[in-house]
Amino acid sequence: MIEHHVRVHPSADRLPREDQLAWKLASVATGTEELDADSTAMAVNRVIDNASVAVASLLRRPVAVARAQATAHRTTAPGASVFGSRSRVSPEWAAWANGTAVRELDFHDTYLAADYSHPGDNIPPLLAVAQHTGRTGADLLRGIIAAYEIHVALVKGICLHEHRIDHVAHLSAATAGGLGALLRLPTETVYQAVQQAVHTTTATRQSRKGEISSWKAYAPAFAGKAAIEAVDRAMRGETSPSPVYEGEDGFLAWMLDGPDSDYTVLLPEPGEPRRAILDTYTKEHSAEYQAQAIIDLARRLREKAGPLDQVRSIVLHTSHHTHHVIGSGANDPQKYDPTASRETLDHSVPYIFAVALEDGTWHHERSYAPDRARRPGTVELWQKITTVEDPAWTRRYHDPDPERRAFGGRAVITLADGTVIEDELALADAHPAGARPFDRPAYTGKFRTLAEGVVTRSAQDAFLDSAARLAELSAADLGGLFPAVDTEAVAAFDASLPKGLF
Repeated sequence: MIEHHVRVHPSADRLPREDQLAWKLASVATGTEELDADSTAMAVNRVIDNASVAVASLLRRPVAVARAQATAHRTTAPGASVFGSRSRVSPEWAAWANGTAVRELDFHDTYLAADYSHPGDNIPPLLAVAQHTGRTGADLLRGIIAAYEIHVALVKGICLHEHRIDHVAHLSAATAGGLGALLRLPTETVYQAVQQAVHTTTATRQSRKGEISSWKAYAPAFAGKAAIEAVDRAMRGETSPSPVYEGEDGFLAWMLDGPDSDYTVLLPEPGEPRRAILDTYTKEHSAEYQAQAIIDLARRLREKAGPLDQVRSIVLHTSHHTHHVIGSGANDPQKYDPTASRETLDHSVPYIFAVALEDGTWHHERSYAPDRARRPGTVELWQKITTVEDPAWTRRYHDPDPERRAFGGRAVITLADGTVIEDELALADAHPAGARPFDRPAYTGKFRTLAEGVVTRSAQDAFLDSAARLAELSAADLGGLFPAVDTEAVAAFDASLPKGLF
């Protein structure tokens, strides 16, 4: 890997484009290295994972709204597919609808380092453009692996959350790079597209604060749509705000650490295999990633805790991020509100721990149902749970060594008689270094579980066969990556919603 130091430069410096981060990212995207076999296999897993969570969310309102907006932009040919519809639509609108479907349940892959991310959000726009432009499965894989490489590098090197900037700013750059790899565009074109994408998708983190709304699902879809539009403009010869990262009025200077910004971004050398996708991991449970190990810990503590009406208090000792974003350190009263939105509850680790401790399991719908959240016993237990930052867990969260990095915590349960029960878990069971690392059978099982009642068994088999043969798929076969569903039921649900402009 090569260390690239990224800092602010005055306009008078006229920083050469080859020294700019956007150019270096574009160069990674346009490299012609042979695809790594392990990375290719993992990319297939993530295509399966995305389809799993997309089909499970088809009858959720935000997904239906995005789908209705997309299908108002039908095209005769070639266009791209939309989960839950037989229509082909313009690719940027397919990316919008499918990106929302993938993100809605907060149930696909993650990568946490200096910042955090859901790199699977790159796949919907890449798949849409691959269909629209007649690319093959091998082309799509090249784009996915390049997008993950860029995304992971940015997340490792540049923290956005510290400055309350939403993480989709890194996503849009990665998607633009992945599209460049998919289409084999010149480095100059990808460079311009990356800069346009970053410039147009920088937003605050209010979308993940307080009463969290459905925009949380739309935000990455918006970034994917914007990246496609940026690539289209760049292919037509349009230029961009430059240098978007290093400029004296640019991203680093005004959004991040200011004029004294100095970041290090590690990127692969020419010819070095693109393996960053192997550092990422998916979710076994539909909740914020920092809650994955906490759910597993609650399941483990369930029998030890005994009757939960005897609990006096529960304190979760965890990292700075977990405490301040999904814990009581956020100072969001909504995280303790039984009437809060699903989007808020899946970012409330006190709620999640309470339900997992009571039920000994987690379900993407039942665990968030309004009547579940308002159950008196649950509310009583929930209010007794707080989080505190433990410097040791914060150090592990940010440890550069993946062998030591951890996202869990320690639970201290104090009972009414003064008895104290403690246990800790560093990593979710499904993490690559966890008790039960996710493998292809686990991804397949997740798909079959979430597709039950939505996709027939034969249609499930057809999808899984297409995904397994992704590297061999022709352009015409990419439609097989969209599991067949009962589109009449989906259309009936869509028709029940209010209408908009389109």
